[in-house]
Amino acid sequence: MKNQKIKFSVLMSVYSKEKPENLSKAIESIINQTLKPDEFVIVKDGPLSLSLNKIIENYKKQNSIIKVVSLDKNVGLGRALNEGIKECTNQYIARMDSDDISVEDRFEKQIDFISKNMEYDVFGGDIVEFDDSTNKIISKRTAPKTSLEIEKYIKKRNPMNHVSVIFKKDSVVEVGGYLDCLYFEDYYLWARMLKSGKKMINIDEILVKVRSGLDMSNRRGNLKYIKHIINFENKLLKLKIINIFYYIYNTFCRVLIAIAPNKLRYSIYQKKLRNKL
Repeated sequence: MKNQKIKFSVLMSVYSKEKPENLSKAIESIINQTLKPDEFVIVKDGPLSLSLNKIIENYKKQNSIIKVVSLDKNVGLGRALNEGIKECTNQYIARMDSDDISVEDRFEKQIDFISKNMEYDVFGGDIVEFDDSTNKIISKRTAPKTSLEIEKYIKKRNPMNHVSVIFKKDSVVEVGGYLDCLYFEDYYLWARMLKSGKKMINIDEILVKVRSGLDMSNRRGNLKYIKHIINFENKLLKLKIINIFYYIYNTFCRVLIAIAPNKLRYSIYQKKLRNKL
């Protein structure tokens, strides 16, 4: 299955609050892939701690594929990824988060699929979520698979697991890259790509193990988050991805979840919005 004809880069952003042990595991999961990337771009989103810097520098010394991009100040995930995209020299770019773990044959599966389906612009897959230990898998997020399923799904929920995707650099740059839309940067990108005629697909494979827990749901439960929900739904409405019915329905459901107590919100994500394992 190994396919070295398609060159690809991996893009990861790291910021100061990342835990050193999580970053190490994330990097290890990339450099130990059965099909190794040609380039691994790590963006330092603002100043990092001594321990985080040391981890990145040590891996860079040992792995010639690692390229480090340092930003003077923290600019947020979307803008940091835009800077990283500029430094990626390959047409295909794989996303990776600094606290998640890619399964060891992720790229082998994805690149093999891409080589047979090059008409698509974004390629993703399924993820499983864990709390503390990868031995404690708590749920699975299954993505819609076909282009038609994605077009329907995007009206209500994000159709792509961001950390699992490989996208064409030119296709993303053409629509303006990641734009300012806090908490929804990737969702907004997929909506604009779909509107511009780009094609997306997900393979029926678990590609990444994603760190979850109460901290994740806590970030989606405050008044500021509600403002971002409304802002995002307005953008979808303006793009004509959704109509006024979906706008009201989506906004109501997301706000209701946002104002719920954190433990209840976490339970909703796991029991209603995920596939229980």
